[in-house]
Amino acid sequence: MRIGELARATGTTARALRHYEQAGLISSQRASNGYRIYDERAVVRVRNIRYLLAAGLTLDDVRVFLPCLDGDVERLAVLNERITAQTEARDRLEAALRQATGGRVRPVA
Repeated sequence: MRIGELARATGTTARALRHYEQAGLISSQRASNGYRIYDERAVVRVRNIRYLLAAGLTLDDVRVFLPCLDGDVERLAVLNERITAQTEARDRLEAALRQATGGRVRPVA
């Protein structure tokens, strides 16, 4: 896919993609006319780069994640949100049970 297509697919700009490429985070091949051609897998990688940047990381920080940028980093965030919600629900339930039983609830292991 060409740079404009990748930009549209990932909600970014061609300029940002060139910047990511210059930083060594993505790569492209060159067509005979000189246009950059990106693999379809670049969509996931760029989305993950943008996700990490939005979380406050720098491009240098993101470089550390290169081995896992082609996977689903957003899935980890969703799982963390679910874990947090479930932990909060457990804590509320435990507090309610302690109040209802006068504190005679065994700790959660």
